[in-house]
Amino acid sequence: MIIRPGHNVWRVDRAARAAVLVDAAAYFGAVRAALLRARSSVFIIGWDIDSRTPLRGEEPPDDGWPETLVGVLARLIAERPQVTVHLLLWDYSVLYALERELFPVMALRWKTPRQVRLCLDDALPLGASHHQKIVVVDDAVAFSGGLDLTIRRWDTSQHRLDDPRRLDPAGKPYRPFHDVQAMVDGPAAQALATLARERWARGACERPRPIAPAGDPWPDHVRPDFTDVDVAIARTDPGADGRADIREVAALFHDSIAAAERSIYIENQFLTCAAFAERLAQRMRERPYLETLIVAPQNHESWIEARTMRNGRIRFMRILQEAGVGDRVRLLYPEVRDGDRVTDTMIHSKVMVVDDRFLRVGSANLNNRSMGTDTECDLAIEAATDRDRAAIAAVRDRLIADHCGVAPEVVSAALARTGSLLAVAQQVGEHGHRLQPVDDGPPDPDDLTVTLEGVADPERPIAPEAFLEQMLGAPARRVQWGRLAKILLAAFVVVGLALAWQYTPLAAFTDPDRVREAFDWVAREPTAPLIVLSAFVVGGILAFPVTLLIAATAAAFGPWLGFAYAAAGALASALVTYGIGATLGRETLQDYLGPRLNRIRRSIARRGIIAVAAVRLVPIAPFTLVNLVAGASQIKLQDYMIGTALGLAPGLIVMSALGSQIVRILAEPTWANVLLLVGAVVVWIAISLALQLLVSKLRSADA
Repeated sequence: MIIRPGHNVWRVDRAARAAVLVDAAAYFGAVRAALLRARSSVFIIGWDIDSRTPLRGEEPPDDGWPETLVGVLARLIAERPQVTVHLLLWDYSVLYALERELFPVMALRWKTPRQVRLCLDDALPLGASHHQKIVVVDDAVAFSGGLDLTIRRWDTSQHRLDDPRRLDPAGKPYRPFHDVQAMVDGPAAQALATLARERWARGACERPRPIAPAGDPWPDHVRPDFTDVDVAIARTDPGADGRADIREVAALFHDSIAAAERSIYIENQFLTCAAFAERLAQRMRERPYLETLIVAPQNHESWIEARTMRNGRIRFMRILQEAGVGDRVRLLYPEVRDGDRVTDTMIHSKVMVVDDRFLRVGSANLNNRSMGTDTECDLAIEAATDRDRAAIAAVRDRLIADHCGVAPEVVSAALARTGSLLAVAQQVGEHGHRLQPVDDGPPDPDDLTVTLEGVADPERPIAPEAFLEQMLGAPARRVQWGRLAKILLAAFVVVGLALAWQYTPLAAFTDPDRVREAFDWVAREPTAPLIVLSAFVVGGILAFPVTLLIAATAAAFGPWLGFAYAAAGALASALVTYGIGATLGRETLQDYLGPRLNRIRRSIARRGIIAVAAVRLVPIAPFTLVNLVAGASQIKLQDYMIGTALGLAPGLIVMSALGSQIVRILAEPTWANVLLLVGAVVVWIAISLALQLLVSKLRSADA
C-alpha cells in the first residue's frame, strides 16, 4: 500500500462518487451547478478569488442566473438567505498585485449581501502563501485541485489557438490554459469541509458551526470517474503559533515514486524539488523499464519565475540525466499550431499517475515551496479493484489526449500497441496539437540564482535571521529579531511617508514656505489651541497620519507648548474616533473589515492598557482604525486612554525635542535627515518598551 494515514496523508474517507474535471470549463460549470443547489453553507478557499470569474461551462449558461461569481453569490443569497458563504483568499504579497483583482475586498464584500463573508488570510509565517484551492457546498460535495475561481483560467479541453470566449475582463485574449480539479461527495467531502473550517478559524479567528450534509448538490451533467472509492487527503502546512508543520504532500510524493513499476505520468507547473528528482532517479535505476513522462509549461513568463523556477527545472532534469536515466524521461509542453501560427498551452495542473494504480490531483507543485512552505491540499486514490485501475488509466489517457488533440481511445490504443508512454507522446498528435520537448537553455549565474531562489522558492518559511543571512551572505548576529523587525517596520513607514510627501502630488502641501506660513498663522491666532484640537480630531476622522500632525504641532509651537498641544490633540482624536466606533458598533465595522476584525479586536482586548500601548508603538492597523475597533469592541475607556497616552508619549517626546527640524526632515529627506529620523524612531521604540515593561510590573504587583 502506498497510502498510509498519519504518515503520508491526513486521513482516508469514502466517496460514493469521485470525478476528475479536466480544464476550467468543466470545473467552473460544475461549481456553478453545485452552487445553484446550495441550501446551507458554501466555503470557497483559494490562493486567489476574483469576483469577475465566469462561472460557465463550454456553453453559455441558460439557467437565468448571472454568469460571474459575484453575481451568482448575490443571487444565491437573495433567493436563499439562510445560506452562508465563506470566502477565504490569501492576503497576497505585493509581488502578485498585477495578477490579482484590484481591491478584492470592495469587489467581493461590497457587491454581495452580509451572508457572504470574506477574509484575507494572513495567518501564515513569513514567506508562505495560502495555496489550497477548495470549494465545499453543504458539506455534501467538495472540489479540490489546482484551479482557483479566478480570471484567465477558463478554457475548454480543445485548447483552440483562437477562442473568442477566452478573454479576460478587459477583453484581452490569453493563451490556452490547462488545469485539473477533483470532485468528491460523501465522507470525503465532509473531510474537506473540516479542513475548510479549520482554515477559516485560523484566518478569521472565528469557528463556523458544523452542519449535517443535506441534499445532493452533485451536478447532474457530471459523470463520476469512480464510485465507492477511498479518497486520501495530503496536506502541507508550514505551522505557526505553536503548531507543528505538516509535510504529508512531500511524503506521499516520495512513497508513490518508490512504488512505481512501469510508468509515471506527471503534469506540473513547477519542477524544482531536488529531493523528488533524486528519489525519481533512484527508482528509475532500480527499475530499468520504468518510464516518466512530464508535461509542463514551455517557459516561465514572469521575471522572477524565469530566474528561479526555470533554473530549478534545469537542475531537476540535470539530476536525472547525470543519474543515467535521462533517456527514459521526457519533459514536454503542449504545442498548438495553425499553419504558421503557433502558441503553447499553459500548464497549471498538479497531477501524478503511477502505473495504473495511483492517481493524485491537487494544488501542490513539485517545487520546494509546496513541500514545506505553502499550504497545500492534494487528493489521492489508490486502486483497490480492477475497476479502479481501469478508471485511473482512463484519466491518464484523457489527460494525454487533451494535449494531443485526439480522443482518449486513440491514446489507449497507441499505448496498448507500443507499451510506452514516451512512444505515445512522440507519435500521437492531430488538429495542430502535439507534445514537444522543453528547451530551457543555459541556467543563470549562480550568484543571482541562489539569492533569488532563497526567497522565491524556500524549503520552509523564511525566518528573519535566515533571510538576512541569505541577503547579506554572512551569518547574522543573534539579536531579538521580533524587536528588530518592529524597528525596521516603524522606520520604513516613517521614511516612506517622508518620501511620499516629497515625490507625490502631496508634495504641494509640504513646501517649506507654505508650511512655515501656515504654522506661523496658527501660532499667532488666539484660538490656536482650538485650531490644533480641531485639526487632530478632523484628521483622525479622515485617517490622516497622526505622526505628521504631531510633527507639525511641534514645529509650530516649540518643544514644551508643542508637546502639550499635540498630546491633547492626539488624545482628543483618539477619544472622538473611539466614540464613533462605539456608536457604529461591531456589526457595522464587521461589514467593512470582515472577519479580520476579530484579530484586531482580540489583539487590543486581550491585555488592555499594555496592548493599546503596543499598537500605538507598532500599529497592527492605522491609528484611526484602531480607535474605531476599540470603541466597537467595548474596550474599557479608562484602559484605552491610559494605553493610548503611554503608547504615544515616546513619539510626542521625540517629535517635540526635534522641534522645527521635523519640517525640514519631511520636506527635504536627505540621507542625513532620514538617518536622524530613523534614530529618533529607535529612541521612540526604546522609551515605549521601557514604559510598557514598567506598566506590566505595576499590573503584576497589583494582581
